[in-house]
Amino acid sequence: MTPSINHQFFFPHSPEEVWEYLTNAELMELWLMKNDFQPVKGHDFQFRTKSIPSLDFDGIVYCRVLEIIPFKKLSYSWKCGPGNGRITVDSVVVWTLLPKDMGTELFLEHSGFSKMENLNMYTAMNNGWLQNIQKIAERIKAAKHGTTNT
Repeated sequence: MTPSINHQFFFPHSPEEVWEYLTNAELMELWLMKNDFQPVKGHDFQFRTKSIPSLDFDGIVYCRVLEIIPFKKLSYSWKCGPGNGRITVDSVVVWTLLPKDMGTELFLEHSGFSKMENLNMYTAMNNGWLQNIQKIAERIKAAKHGTTNT
C-alpha cells in the first residue's frame, strides 16, 4: 500500500494569498472543515465534520501544528478514528508553497497510511484532497473578482 498522498497544484496567485487559505480558520472552514486552527507551532486543534461510519471515522480529526514557516511550509499531525478514543489513522499533513513566475506551486504530502485498515480512508482522502485544493482555487478566484462561491 502507498503510505502517502501527494498532490501538486499551480495557483496563479501569490504565496501570501494561498497561505491565507491554509492558515486562516474561517477560510479553512470554507474548503475543508470547521476547525479551531491557529498558525502557532504546538497548537492543538480539531477539524470537525459529519461522521462517516463506512470509513471508521467519527467526524473529529485531532491535530497539532508541527512546523510553520510563513508563506513557505505548514505541517500538522492528523489523527482520527471510529470514536471512543480509538485512533486508527495517525498521519501528518505537509503543505509546501513554492513561488513561481505568475503564481505559486502548492505541494501536499499526507503521509502515514501504512496500515491495511487505512486503505479505505487513504482512497477517500486522496480524492478528497484533490477536490479541496480545487475549492481553494475557486475561493481565491471568487475573492479576487468580488464574488462569493458557497
